[in-house]
Amino acid sequence: MTRVLIVEDDSDIRGMLARGLEAEGFSVGVAERVDDALVAARENAPEAVVLDITLPDGSGHDVCRSLREGGYPGAILFLSARDEIRDRAEGLALGADDYIVKPFVFDELLARLQTHLLRRKEADSPRTIVTAGRLVLDLTVRQVSFGDASARLTPREAELLALLMDQVNKPISRGDIFDKLWATQGGLSLNVVDVYVGYLRSKLSDFVRFGGPVITTVRGKGFMLDLRGQDFRH
Repeated sequence: MTRVLIVEDDSDIRGMLARGLEAEGFSVGVAERVDDALVAARENAPEAVVLDITLPDGSGHDVCRSLREGGYPGAILFLSARDEIRDRAEGLALGADDYIVKPFVFDELLARLQTHLLRRKEADSPRTIVTAGRLVLDLTVRQVSFGDASARLTPREAELLALLMDQVNKPISRGDIFDKLWATQGGLSLNVVDVYVGYLRSKLSDFVRFGGPVITTVRGKGFMLDLRGQDFRH
């Protein structure tokens, strides 16, 4: 039975989510505070966390950050009344898989949750290492290395880099990237692709001085992981 942890201080929302998910066959745990959420996640190892941002003793951002820094591999979905683009961007940058704005429709939350759980399951398949030349991406620990240089990535950064590595030296359009990684998330625009390409470029910047790859912008065609001039293989 798939385990889901709900971190929400509003008892009405918490109860509605718990009843709805239990009716769908999930095993549900609940927490109202940051400390309780971290303990529950550590002890019960849920496959997914549905997480409010405003909590009595702190922020859901702190929960997300602590979980990802601790290597938590499950899906994290923010559920918040904050609806500004910067709020969504901050949540996703911390390693969340999705950001759902209150008020929300339960069926949509359920669909998104199931999509992310399936994506995580597929990511746990035997394909855990992606290579392109000397660039090596370990999807299990989300670490990319080039020679002696290495960097840790967020889950979405790792997915984006794997996509670019699979099409090395070939441009991928913003639309195709968006469809593969963000199509299930409402309220986001193509600009999220540019944001995450920027994050990746920053993470890979140290690799460039060792002759590492560059993510280039191909005008009118999108983005490309440029390994031209190097011997490479998948």
